[in-house]
Amino acid sequence: MSRSSNATRQHDLGSQLYTEPFHLALRAAIRARGLTLQRLRDHLARRGITVGLSSLSNWQTGHARPETASSLRAVRGLEDILDLPLGSLLRLLPAAPGPGELRRAKMVDIAPVAELVGAVPGALNRDLEFVNVQHRLTIDAGRRSTSIWTRAVVRALRDGVDRHIARYYGNPGTVPALVRLRRLANCRHGQVVHHPSAPALVYEILFDHSLGKGETWVFECELFDPTAGVSYEFAHGFRYPTEQYLLEVRFDPRALPVACYSFAQRDLTDERHVTGDLHLSTHSTVHLVASAVTSGVLGIRWEWQDDSEGT
Repeated sequence: MSRSSNATRQHDLGSQLYTEPFHLALRAAIRARGLTLQRLRDHLARRGITVGLSSLSNWQTGHARPETASSLRAVRGLEDILDLPLGSLLRLLPAAPGPGELRRAKMVDIAPVAELVGAVPGALNRDLEFVNVQHRLTIDAGRRSTSIWTRAVVRALRDGVDRHIARYYGNPGTVPALVRLRRLANCRHGQVVHHPSAPALVYEILFDHSLGKGETWVFECELFDPTAGVSYEFAHGFRYPTEQYLLEVRFDPRALPVACYSFAQRDLTDERHVTGDLHLSTHSTVHLVASAVTSGVLGIRWEWQDDSEGT
């Protein structure tokens, strides 16, 4: 390429970075640098960023655009590789989040859960606190959530507490009537209320006896949702003060995500904020731990290679 033609392309590219949609500016930048998508992918990999060829292709043709936290990190990497001004591509993405922020993948509609909670006597009482809560989510080779295991230690804040009201809000494809509950230790299931049109249900976990004020109880249970489909995240909303919380996600070694990160929200309707990148252990797991939580939402989200929702 001659120096004059290169200068012309750089000039044209400069104007496109301010006037064109994201996909046209990206395509022009790639063309100006003379790189193939495979070379771009290799450069990103050397920076510790994994992106599928199909994702890069979709971004430059406009069939998809970067929206997730790891995708936006890839765009920052592309700006560096393509020798572009910092933020020149990111600014072309609508409502791009600032540092430490994550655009919400799905808005959780809390109205169905509120309806169900209101239909169960005592569900709004704040008569428990959690000493410890552990959740373990298992993801199978089909990228589906096969079970949610819970172990909890609760403390009664008054005399006569004999149950905990739990809530579950599944993926859009969840059929509440097909969700199964299994008690594992020191409890039994009581009333279960399914929402007629939303992927939500509320259920009672009954203790063996009524607790006195300050008395603690330990229980284990497990939830199976065969209709949830491909899973991308798990989040827990805190209704009660919790001294310690542990969330672990276990992936089948045959289907590992390309990125995982923890997030937090002040409540279910608040914007999410990334709190850290999570790295898979040798046992194909990631986890987060939190202490002295009084309210809000904590969760883990992951992204699958070459998946339309993860691009």
